[in-house]
Amino acid sequence: MGSDVDAFLLRLARDLRPREDQAAEMLLMRLRSDLPELWKYDGLAAMAANETAVHVTTFLDVLENRADVAGVQAPPEALEVARRFAQGGVPLSALLRAYRLGHMCLLQFILGEATRLTDDLELFNAAATRLIAAAFEYVDRGSEQVVATYQVERDRRVQRRLVVTSEASRRIGTTLDMTRTAQELADVGTDDFADLVTVDLLDSLVHPDARVPVPETDVPLLRRVAELSARDSGAARTVGRGRTHSYPTGSEPARALATGHARVYRSRTSAPPAGWMPAPDGANAADNPDFRSVLLLPLRARGDILGLAQFFRHRTAAPFDEDDLLLAQEIAGRAAVHIDNARRYTRERSTALTLQRSLLPQRPAEQSAVVAASRYLPSGSRAGVGGDWYDVVPLSGGRVALVVGDVVGRGLHASATMGRLRTAVRAFADIDLMPDELLTHLNDVVIRLQREDTQGDGELGATCLYTVYDPVSRMCSLASAGHVLPAVASPRPAPGDGAVPRTVDFPELPIGPPLGLGGFPFETAQFELAEGSLLTLYTDGLIQGRTRDVDTARAVLRDILTRAPDAPDEICDRLLAALLPRRPSDDVALLVARTRALDPGHVATLDLPSDPAAVAGARDYAHETLTAWELEELAFGTELIVSELVTNAIRYGRSPIQLRLILQSALTCEVFDAAGTAPHLRRARSLDEGGRGLLLVAQLSDRWGTRYSREGKVIWAEQSLSSDGDHLSRS
Repeated sequence: MGSDVDAFLLRLARDLRPREDQAAEMLLMRLRSDLPELWKYDGLAAMAANETAVHVTTFLDVLENRADVAGVQAPPEALEVARRFAQGGVPLSALLRAYRLGHMCLLQFILGEATRLTDDLELFNAAATRLIAAAFEYVDRGSEQVVATYQVERDRRVQRRLVVTSEASRRIGTTLDMTRTAQELADVGTDDFADLVTVDLLDSLVHPDARVPVPETDVPLLRRVAELSARDSGAARTVGRGRTHSYPTGSEPARALATGHARVYRSRTSAPPAGWMPAPDGANAADNPDFRSVLLLPLRARGDILGLAQFFRHRTAAPFDEDDLLLAQEIAGRAAVHIDNARRYTRERSTALTLQRSLLPQRPAEQSAVVAASRYLPSGSRAGVGGDWYDVVPLSGGRVALVVGDVVGRGLHASATMGRLRTAVRAFADIDLMPDELLTHLNDVVIRLQREDTQGDGELGATCLYTVYDPVSRMCSLASAGHVLPAVASPRPAPGDGAVPRTVDFPELPIGPPLGLGGFPFETAQFELAEGSLLTLYTDGLIQGRTRDVDTARAVLRDILTRAPDAPDEICDRLLAALLPRRPSDDVALLVARTRALDPGHVATLDLPSDPAAVAGARDYAHETLTAWELEELAFGTELIVSELVTNAIRYGRSPIQLRLILQSALTCEVFDAAGTAPHLRRARSLDEGGRGLLLVAQLSDRWGTRYSREGKVIWAEQSLSSDGDHLSRS
């Protein structure tokens, strides 16, 4: 019976050879009918037809040659279909179902043919039994190989997705720049994933201040900030980077923007639907890229839609599937967060920088003690704008205060704190406090701000260097609250000594604790400066950096100041060019001042006894001095001021008493006495014999005030040198 079955199966196989195509077509029809969901995957239909024909041929070879099914390998076409199913994201269960259904249909086809070849029921049953056994063994053997191939490709695909995700984490968001981040998204997207990636951001996001007309349809205006094609084709000829456009209402991109939902779009043709690719700036329609599928990915972060990323694949590539969409969503989501971070950083940085610059001096203060130049450079790092500041404050007696400071922290809070401290310094300077006393009061201000700080992080603090220069005595008095000390350069040599460079010193003076610690004293140091000396005050961002140490930076600073010209502006530029990179890691405030000395002929001093009779002599001395200075028009008012101030010093002060007249851009009258009590204005009643002296001084002068020293106090009054007699008309 066995030989009869073998002969029958051989005859059956040979009779079916001419009908292989018919059998393959029948199997495909059955698969299309029972498994219609498989045919939505583009490119699988042709492969399935080829695979079906190969299976028919292979199984007939088994029957005809009486081959051992256990040694038969699944045809390469079946393994390729398994790989494509894995690449397309088709579930393994759908692949196995199709594999079993196809072989069952082939077995039914062969058995149907067997019934037409014999009427011998016993022979038919024996042949059918062997056919079924061979078919099941063929399916089992082939399924093992197909599943193994599918799993290998699936693992490779998963591994590749992990690599893409890892690369996206590493390469996207390296800077706080929106355009750069968008381009990084395009770079990662075209790395063996998509053929073309375009990134559009809302134009209002890229240019918040731009006033671009919005279409009547209220379709958002977008700006193409990044696009990249993975191959040479027409795909990159779209809107064009940097240009604005908007998608037509009802188009797929417009719907994705409106809903915020990502989706896969597949096309049966290579051309996109009409109106998909927008025309830039109202120009003619752009060239449409060829594609078979597109991932539409709204860029969302913290509930806001920032723009739209699109990933295209061409007809030569496998279409996108749902797994691709999930991967692209993860990549685009990362990019959106980084873009939003960049947007927030840019907005806060711009606001903080605007606030910072508005709080710094807008123009040099009018004073004649020094020639000063300043620079402020914001940080180029992600940390944001800091709280560095500088100031030049005119003081009484022709003196000037030079200030630099640095608030701990970054951003708006640091800028606002800087503004408050700068205002406090100006207020304390206006009452002519000594440098150490001023820093003591400023320290109290910082401690109070710490207590009032709603952030509660305890990080509010600052450093400050306060310097006072007197052009009459050429004395420089300074105190530091945790701040780096200035560099002091000697005057430029005389023209005949051009080969002699400046000498530069970094004074070893006491440095107090930073502001905000409390309980520690500050100390004022004094030294004399020759006329034409350079005082260079700066914050630590000038000499501290990641690429060099402080000693190296100070050596560069010393070298530049040694050969420095007389112009502070030029010195500032040279220092910044030599010491700072293009994007400094910390804020920098720089203040360079060249000192001046007042001509001794413009200072007149008279020591007075504590005797009321000395008032007349003081008036005469003032009149003679103004006559010598050719300021007779100021004599009357000045005599009245001198009379009142000297009288006050004799009546309420202590010896020694001294009168000093200073001629600079204004005429200053100063009276010194050793008492520490402060005079004050009061309203005299009609019958009072006194109480009007300081009121008269206030009326005759442009400014007046009191300053204190270790030895006593000075009451001063300042008159402008205008020649129109306005100062007399007020009397």
